[in-house]
Amino acid sequence: MQSQPMSKAPSDSPLFSKKQSKSSAKSAADKSVVFTPDYSHEQQLQAQGFRLIAGLDEVGRGPLAGPVVAACVILDPDNLPEGLDDSKRLTAAKRNLLFDNIMDKAVAISLCSLSAETIDQSNILAASLLAMKRCVDALTLQPDYALIDGNKTPSGLPCPTITLVKGDQRSLTIAAASIIAKVTRDRMMERAGLIHPAYGLEKHAGYGTAAHRQAIEDQGPVAGLHRYSFAPIKGRWISGQ
Repeated sequence: MQSQPMSKAPSDSPLFSKKQSKSSAKSAADKSVVFTPDYSHEQQLQAQGFRLIAGLDEVGRGPLAGPVVAACVILDPDNLPEGLDDSKRLTAAKRNLLFDNIMDKAVAISLCSLSAETIDQSNILAASLLAMKRCVDALTLQPDYALIDGNKTPSGLPCPTITLVKGDQRSLTIAAASIIAKVTRDRMMERAGLIHPAYGLEKHAGYGTAAHRQAIEDQGPVAGLHRYSFAPIKGRWISGQ
């Protein structure tokens, strides 16, 4: 699948008017709403001449340890993987199967991870947005449009964007990105668990479970692995000491 020159709509958000965008975001933020991802957002953009549609998502904002990982995926509309959904709503076994399927069928995929040290140097939101931007920059094909999970847009992207609250439950392309990011980060934390077995990282992926918090109390945090700007580590330990 090769990108072809084509005309684009003058608006940088052709799917929605400003009024509709606010209404959509408010509805999406309602936790009682249950979504099922589909390809309708992508199809609307493609009907307007935007051919290569990228989905962006990240995982790992909340953990006490490990990187934040972002993924960017461009799916082939003629060869969509079956069973895509928000990675959090899938079992580990299903995520792994879909990971391989996405890798086989996607037009383009990129990943970026930013370490705990980088997160500590700025903040988790800034690191998440930077990771997403680097994903887009790293794609072998420049997308014509990007669908982004959440309500924040990374600055400096080379294409117009739309943010979708609960986007991984609404867009198949964002759902694919969420699976690639989640499986990649989980595998990274499994490897970290082999190096630092006292923390059980392979079990909780660095999140603040009771067992993980107790291990930090007993062993102290690990420089380069734990996030020293996150409670309960913040103010009690200094990185490298």
